[in-house]
Amino acid sequence: MSGFVVGLTGGIGSGKSAAADCFAAHGIAVIDTDAIARELTAPGGAALPALVAAFGDGILAADGAMDRARVRALVFADIEARQQLEGILHPLIRQVSGERCRLAASPYVILAVPLLVESGTYRERCDRIVAVDCPESVQISRVMARSGLAADEVRAIMATQATRGERLAAADEVLTNDADLAGLAAQVAGLHRKFLALAARKGKTDG
Repeated sequence: MSGFVVGLTGGIGSGKSAAADCFAAHGIAVIDTDAIARELTAPGGAALPALVAAFGDGILAADGAMDRARVRALVFADIEARQQLEGILHPLIRQVSGERCRLAASPYVILAVPLLVESGTYRERCDRIVAVDCPESVQISRVMARSGLAADEVRAIMATQATRGERLAAADEVLTNDADLAGLAAQVAGLHRKFLALAARKGKTDG
């Protein structure tokens, strides 16, 4: 059971997943709220009955999963619909992620939350917060390369997220990811040593 939780966040295209992989390579459990959201909205997922009740059968894909693209389009311009969606998903995500953090066997756990700063509630659940950071121009070029979106489309997504400054202000630690993976891995190795020491200290205090 891990009692030390490190929140990991970063804007779209910042390299949060790459950073999470680096921590996992050190044997640290990674709980990804995006992955949990996909589980909850997969065929037979726990969130589907409430989602269908709120938005109708039209949000389902042919395989019975939530059609993410359709729902994204539905809530993108409708604040009330987005709040309704979040009101269904977020409590379930918090419940599942909390259980997995408690059950994690590693010395500390990485809780990867893309919208950690925006949610406002994860701060109290995390002992430390790490932001993965890079210039916004790098974010845009990375997302364009991997998803085929136009620059304006990427900027529109970024506009719905916390600003770079807001993320940096909320962070206890910053991973700079504007170069190669080796550079990111070296920074993660340093933080890993730090978190092992902090987790051990907290364990003694709690014990």
